[in-house]
Amino acid sequence: QVQLVESGGGSVQAGGSLRLSCAASGNIFSINVLGWYRQAPGKQRELVASITNGERRNYADSVKGRFTISRDNAKNTVYLQMNSLKPEDTAVYYCNGKFPIGESWGQGTQVTVSS
Repeated sequence: QVQLVESGGGSVQAGGSLRLSCAASGNIFSINVLGWYRQAPGKQRELVASITNGERRNYADSVKGRFTISRDNAKNTVYLQMNSLKPEDTAVYYCNGKFPIGESWGQGTQVTVSS
């Protein structure tokens, strides 16, 4: 089992920045990929960014150049640095960990960007 706990959400004006954190615990050595997803009201959950054990990163087109995913293996934590935030980035952001036999989700953290 893997437990994921997000933090760092909040409200910010357009153009501002936030950094989300996701602390992993449990059987963390089974995790192959860590990622951030988001879900806006009335929309499907979508991938924002992911990072593999080999540090390969993947970003949604809508956040390229503005968001950066990183990980600190010593702290078992993955981060999402979000810059130049836009109102359309408003959503609940979820941390996700994928491992060979399944995946785990965090509880989500709200990000609200006002214009």
